[in-house]
Amino acid sequence: MTTSQDEPAVRSAYDEVADTYADHFRSTEPELPVELAMVEHFASLVGGGRRVLDAGCGAGRMMPVLAGHGCRVEGVDLSPEMVRRSRRDHAAYPAQVASLADLPFPDDCFDGVFSWYSTIHTPDADLPVVLHELRRVLGPGGLLLAAFQSGHGVRDVSGSYRSHGHDVVLHRWNRTPDEMAQALAVAGMVEVARLERAAAAHERDAQAVLVARA
Repeated sequence: MTTSQDEPAVRSAYDEVADTYADHFRSTEPELPVELAMVEHFASLVGGGRRVLDAGCGAGRMMPVLAGHGCRVEGVDLSPEMVRRSRRDHAAYPAQVASLADLPFPDDCFDGVFSWYSTIHTPDADLPVVLHELRRVLGPGGLLLAAFQSGHGVRDVSGSYRSHGHDVVLHRWNRTPDEMAQALAVAGMVEVARLERAAAAHERDAQAVLVARA
């Protein structure tokens, strides 16, 4: 069966669950130390004081983490309700509503792009457009970090939100690190670091983080 999912559907789902999500995950509760080490490594490669875009910032919980590593961070997210919570809960960091496929920034304006599980709802056919747009706003030699669930196929992740009273439909695309590395290469980026780990007790799938240079 072929599954598709457009941006309005993703926006609607995250608008619906924004407050539940933001109240449940206020900081780095879902992450293991090894993922946070990759975030620190990414920030060290970008360099202190450099401009970093949190592309798909959600309610903004990772922006203080990036700032703590010396990044000058701002965010965008598809969901207006997520951006509302980001502005309320993390007002020190600018955030605005935008699609990752159509960013409101000129070419070559960021030193780093941080994509923390923000491409997971993008169907395979649409992923090249998003990755090319993320590459477009990176300056020469800039770094991109992409985190995602590792594996194959499409997951229906609606149930986790329905258990909290939200009637949403949401799908997630799993990809292997090799598949994502190839997609990044097509977009004009070269892998410089990789993490893949087995699923933890609270997870259904393995997890992966790639860092690539423009």
